[in-house]
Amino acid sequence: MSSDKVDYLCIGGLRTDYCITHDGQVLLGVMGGNAIYAATGAMVWASSVGIVSRVGSNYPQEWLEHFNHAGIDISGIHVLDEPHDTTTFYAYITEEERIDTNPAAHFLRIGHPIPKELLDYQSSTEEQERRSTLTPLAIRPMDIPEEARRARGVHLSPAHYLTHMSLPVKLREYGIPIITLDPSTRYMEPSFLEDLSVILHGLDAFIPSENEAKVFFRPSKPDVWEMAETFGNMGSRFVVIKSGANGQFVFDSNSKRRWHIPAFPSNLKNVTGAGDSYCGGFLTGLAETENVIEAALRGSVSASIAIEGIGPMYTLEAMEGLAEARLESLKPAVREI
Repeated sequence: MSSDKVDYLCIGGLRTDYCITHDGQVLLGVMGGNAIYAATGAMVWASSVGIVSRVGSNYPQEWLEHFNHAGIDISGIHVLDEPHDTTTFYAYITEEERIDTNPAAHFLRIGHPIPKELLDYQSSTEEQERRSTLTPLAIRPMDIPEEARRARGVHLSPAHYLTHMSLPVKLREYGIPIITLDPSTRYMEPSFLEDLSVILHGLDAFIPSENEAKVFFRPSKPDVWEMAETFGNMGSRFVVIKSGANGQFVFDSNSKRRWHIPAFPSNLKNVTGAGDSYCGGFLTGLAETENVIEAALRGSVSASIAIEGIGPMYTLEAMEGLAEARLESLKPAVREI
């Protein structure tokens, strides 16, 4: 970490994406990863943002330089001595329905040869649910720089189960005032009920997708507010359930108040990173205003900008004043349930 204070940290993965968009566009070997999408979502509202992540020696140096040039603090990115695979594949069947496995079938579907990098591909989240062993790219408490204790807020993007079990404890020891977390789909399973309660205890905000929440409660089928209240009872101050084009459902565990925040009607091009961008915007809003509705609105605006382009850096290209204008236009649409 640099000697200067970084206000917001986004902890998570940096990946190399291979994507088929909903309209058949093929993107091969492009910049991706939940940490960089969260960071650029935060930078819609704040200039002092850093990333904590792990990459192999083969990770493109020019991408790190690009982050740095954009004003993102990269000194928390640990480049390991050996190469590691950061390949991520996903294909969109519709504008929002995403499949993350079996790349051969999807490239065959569109009549495109499968890239050699995907010939043996399984999943980008392999082994994230393991309770006993960390993968080499899984982030450890020791990866958090000491300067992080001065941050105003930290967001943990989807990551290894053990990362999410251990890092919030360390962050609280550092005195971080705001900690938010987006879970890994790998441990959002009924068998992790007791484990999830440990992760959520003391969080400021737990921010799963609606699909992840539904899988966690199967075979039961609680409604969105029942799911939110259950998560809140596990110890998270706020619960935000992301529902794509249907907006977000916000629950205050202390007051039991609940709100629906609509999605901004964007000119959708690619929804990749929308949830991560949302979390970055939410983090800054909660830290700077101490108001969960303001945080949710900022998150919605960050996501609305991210989905109008390709790649995580697109969000930083938004014209001056756009985010603020969208924020003001969304405020009247907030509905308390």
